[in-house]
Amino acid sequence: MRLPVPDGLPAAPLRRWLAAHAVPGAETHLDGVHRRVFPGGPDGGVEVTVDLGTAERCTEVVVEADGDVDPAAVRRWLDLDGHHRAAERHLATDPLLAPLVAANPGLRVPRAVSGAETALLTVLGQQVSLAAARTFAGRLVAAHGRPLRSLTAFPEPAALAAAGPDALRAVTGVTGARARTLHALAGVLADGLDLDTADPATARAELLALPGIGPWTVDYVALRVFGDSDAFLPSDLVLRRALGRVTAREAAARAEAWRPWRGYALLHLWTAEVFT
Repeated sequence: MRLPVPDGLPAAPLRRWLAAHAVPGAETHLDGVHRRVFPGGPDGGVEVTVDLGTAERCTEVVVEADGDVDPAAVRRWLDLDGHHRAAERHLATDPLLAPLVAANPGLRVPRAVSGAETALLTVLGQQVSLAAARTFAGRLVAAHGRPLRSLTAFPEPAALAAAGPDALRAVTGVTGARARTLHALAGVLADGLDLDTADPATARAELLALPGIGPWTVDYVALRVFGDSDAFLPSDLVLRRALGRVTAREAAARAEAWRPWRGYALLHLWTAEVFT
């Protein structure tokens, strides 16, 4: 299937984002072709390939799948129907963001294929580099994922909950505290917290009640899973570096003028700092 991209999007930053976040064993990325598993199908997962091409701008995403996949799910994942135009009109009035918006018009906010998967990966990424988080995630997939045809589906929360924190620590190499947080999150997800359909305010409260989950984690989940285009991570180290090594308090104050599009501002700043 072919999915048109309204206004087009800057393909290079998205290609770099997808490649940088690809979980070993569960995803691959090569020359603008990204492969990953979507929920569904008789085996519990459908392998999907999206081709962004190699041009500077992408005006059409080509999708292939080994089963049924909802085009709307792919569009949401890549934020193809997001409110980027309204965000850019607002953010372009800011002297800091104006050149970033001009450099990458149509930049989207990558969302989530699975809320549970994204939340669990976010915990693995707490206070470590993106490369380290991918290594931990790859180990988790190898140990507890479900092999499909050529990829492995990300582990189900129930499988991680059943494994226990000591086993998760041994498999991934994360700290004991991080393993306990991962296990606690897997437990509430297995018990019925569906981040893809839950009321965001209720889900935020449930997540914040878990040991080891704070505002950074919950705000990242809000941005990518809940689709909150005003979600913001003032304590994020890359963001603070992009703003001139400011404090979290200073970053939050600086971002007030960007409401209600702080999520898009965050992506422009992350892109300028990491994905250009």
